[in-house]
Amino acid sequence: MNKILFLAILFFLIFSSMFDVQAQNLSTTSSSSSTFDMTGFPQWAKDIRRFDIVAFGSFPFSMFFVSFTMDMFRWNDANGLDMSEQGRRYAPWPLKSAGAYEMTNREYGNTILLAAGVSVGIAFLDMFIVNAKRNKERRRLESLPSGSYEIDVVPYGEQEQEEAEE
Repeated sequence: MNKILFLAILFFLIFSSMFDVQAQNLSTTSSSSSTFDMTGFPQWAKDIRRFDIVAFGSFPFSMFFVSFTMDMFRWNDANGLDMSEQGRRYAPWPLKSAGAYEMTNREYGNTILLAAGVSVGIAFLDMFIVNAKRNKERRRLESLPSGSYEIDVVPYGEQEQEEAEE
């Protein structure tokens, strides 16, 4: 059964390139731009997308640090951070010895939940910082005097000549 499944997957992978399907009509791609335009989306949709990207992007780092911290707590509870060969069975990844004790399913589940919570916390912190910066910039722009400004641009060489003539 495994050989048949393997051959079916291999057959699909080898011959799938023969059935190349175009996702778009070539005539429409030449007239449209190749960049994605985000101007049509409301700000709340952009904020949710940023929250999503930050939460999922920080999860691998959160998982690494939370599992390292959980292993450190397990090691301390088991034998007080003993560095002998037998004492390092509970040590975190870089310090583990042969025959190390692995986390139970419950501990691993708690680690994943805690890492997910840390990732969501990082995303909320990012959202808070971005909104604070956006509000600060909005208040700065609203505090500027109203009206239009006229800016005279004078080339650098002409400015020196005008100052020398005066």
